[in-house]
Amino acid sequence: MTTAAPLRARTESEALARRLARSAEVRSSDRQTRTEDIEGWLAERARAHRFSVERAPLAALDGWSFAPGTGDLVHRSGRFFSVGGLSVEVGDGPVTGWQQPIIQQPEVGILGILAKEFGGVLHFLMQAKMEPGNRNLLQLSPTVQATRSNYSRAHQGSRVKYLEYFAGSAPARVLVDSLQSEHGSWFHRKSNRNMLVETDADVPLAEDFRWLTLGQIGELLRGDNVVNMDARTVIACFPLADAGLRALRSDTELLSWFTNERSRHEVEVRRIPLDSVEGWERGAECVRRPDGRYFRVVGVRVEAGSREVTGWSQPLFEPTGTGVTAFLHRRVDGVPHLLAHAKVEAGFLDTVELAPTVQCNPGNWDHLPSPARPPFLAAVLAAERGRISYEALHSEEGGRFLNAESRYLFVEADESLAPLDPPVGYQWVTPGQLNTLLAHGHYVNVQARTLLSCLNSGAVTL
Repeated sequence: MTTAAPLRARTESEALARRLARSAEVRSSDRQTRTEDIEGWLAERARAHRFSVERAPLAALDGWSFAPGTGDLVHRSGRFFSVGGLSVEVGDGPVTGWQQPIIQQPEVGILGILAKEFGGVLHFLMQAKMEPGNRNLLQLSPTVQATRSNYSRAHQGSRVKYLEYFAGSAPARVLVDSLQSEHGSWFHRKSNRNMLVETDADVPLAEDFRWLTLGQIGELLRGDNVVNMDARTVIACFPLADAGLRALRSDTELLSWFTNERSRHEVEVRRIPLDSVEGWERGAECVRRPDGRYFRVVGVRVEAGSREVTGWSQPLFEPTGTGVTAFLHRRVDGVPHLLAHAKVEAGFLDTVELAPTVQCNPGNWDHLPSPARPPFLAAVLAAERGRISYEALHSEEGGRFLNAESRYLFVEADESLAPLDPPVGYQWVTPGQLNTLLAHGHYVNVQARTLLSCLNSGAVTL
């Protein structure tokens, strides 16, 4: 009796993985929308609504102000989020201490995709959603993408469509539900529920929503800035059919290595007032570094006819360059492996999470000598076209970041570029091992999840 529940759970997960793999194989659908028509549909939805994003001085944002005594940027309601300061000290690395602005948002949001079978194939209800920070504004998002302030209607906005399937008030089965981190460099301990829920009920189709197969989503992930970050992180959590392939390191060895990585890093993080952050300056327009590195805190005014609230103002973090995020990969005894990095980020709940081999904005490291720059960065930047298995430009979280884009890649490596005995802080893992860890929270960071979503959906095959 003691093994029945785990055995049943494993069997259910394997059955779901097979259904997802079948959906990933289907690149066309009879559900009214062809894959090649999606970008046109997104453009049509953009024309159907009023979207406008204009920059505005932080000092002039309606409802926002710098709090007396701390200088923190806060909303008059005390809800949504705030921008404070963070002081960070780490035990090793080329930079061992710094201070920075950070987004404080303790609310746990819901990122949920609703699934339903049509013709024996799982389809997923995806939304054309406007986010003010996206360069192209409208991208494909989960069925539900909402903070607690959104779905509790703290802003007095309209009801979040399809929320009932994720809140337990409509007939549905939870297939995936895990708590995952957001960007640890810009959020302080922010998490969201990543959910996949299936229903057999008839689902009324709202005008900004379409049913797509996983294979169709995979095709869209090959394009630039089509599928948003929130959809990518949920798709990464879908169980893989081949998760049990033989790995270079056993699961026990991997977890022991990861536990050691978490233990060996000494990271001290303190929240401080925004006014006290050293190396940054606050003006009426923005908060920035005099040297122009890293990011700025800027303000925008937004009009969006399709959102729960049609107009608002808010601050956004705007990075000063395009990121590069890449997994080096190679086959070990015929099995694809990824070179993962146990990466420290100040906003993580714990010291490190598993990240891609390279994750940085190269311009932020130009002032340092070559040995101090991220390992493998030069190799990724110099990769020959024939070694690049996947490449696309994807937006980060458009609700909090402005024009935040990264070039995401899978780059094939060999022993000379990435040895099987990697440097300290790096380990070879299979996609299945990372996928298994995603059943739990705070193991795999959001950038790695974007690349895993490309594997799960069939956008790339290694």
